[in-house]
Amino acid sequence: MHFCPLCGNLLLLEEGNRGMRFCCPTCPYLHNLNEMYSNRTKIKKKQVDDVLGGEDAWENVDRTSARCPNCGHDSAYFMQIQIRSADEPSTTFYRCVKCSKQWNDK
Repeated sequence: MHFCPLCGNLLLLEEGNRGMRFCCPTCPYLHNLNEMYSNRTKIKKKQVDDVLGGEDAWENVDRTSARCPNCGHDSAYFMQIQIRSADEPSTTFYRCVKCSKQWNDK
């Protein structure tokens, strides 16, 4: 995408009397294209932070009996975190002792 340097609107591609050109739909800006034009931009994916605090958050947590939905093991680590407003109950997060699959109580 290219934008007009005069008014900032998105430029359109049209065929003019001298070949292809960029033109602004709101002001008289024109830019003739004399040669083949291509431009590719790679978009970086946003790095997502672990909302549970990463591996360090699971170091000193308690263990309970809970069935893992992934492997069926009957023991899991758990922690409770307040993720919604203060008048809502805490959410319990589990992590399987055997396969490390994580799930919550919702």
